[in-house]
Amino acid sequence: MTKKRLTFYLQGTLLLVAVFVATTNGLGQSDSKKEKIAKDSKEAKAEFIKSDPKMADLFSKAYGYAIFPNVGKGAVGIGGASGNGVAYENGTAIGTAKLTQVSIGFQWGGQAYREVIFFESKEHMDRFKESRVELSAQVSAVAAKSGASANAKYVDGVMVFTMQKGGLMYEAAVGGQKFKFEKK
Repeated sequence: MTKKRLTFYLQGTLLLVAVFVATTNGLGQSDSKKEKIAKDSKEAKAEFIKSDPKMADLFSKAYGYAIFPNVGKGAVGIGGASGNGVAYENGTAIGTAKLTQVSIGFQWGGQAYREVIFFESKEHMDRFKESRVELSAQVSAVAAKSGASANAKYVDGVMVFTMQKGGLMYEAAVGGQKFKFEKK
């Protein structure tokens, strides 16, 4: 094995270890960490609306939504993602949520992004609060940009938008996101 290839594999392994550690950190966060996540969630909401002003209607009309302001994702063949967020019902913060994802397939790189999930009805929001929501391959995220929300539709009661913050990720992967909700 060449030195360059060994370095590549070591870097990939370190990236996966970092994602695993972030993914396995539970929701039991300190109050100061929860306050920071709440602040970051408000800023992320403002950024989503700034990138697509029509998204303000989605925030006001959705039964509920969850905002994950800082999701980290990394992969070298096997990938993972993790992020913490805040869940809102009828515009009021009701608790925190943890996003985790494991994916397998052709993928390489790392990225940071924001994600917002809108829930169409009480039934769909309740599934989220019971930690019974998993996003499958049938639910795809829409990249948040001007006008993107105009044609977006709910699929299985959810609508997902993402906004890249940084990094480079190349993937054609199969995997789903899971969520764990913790009431306020």
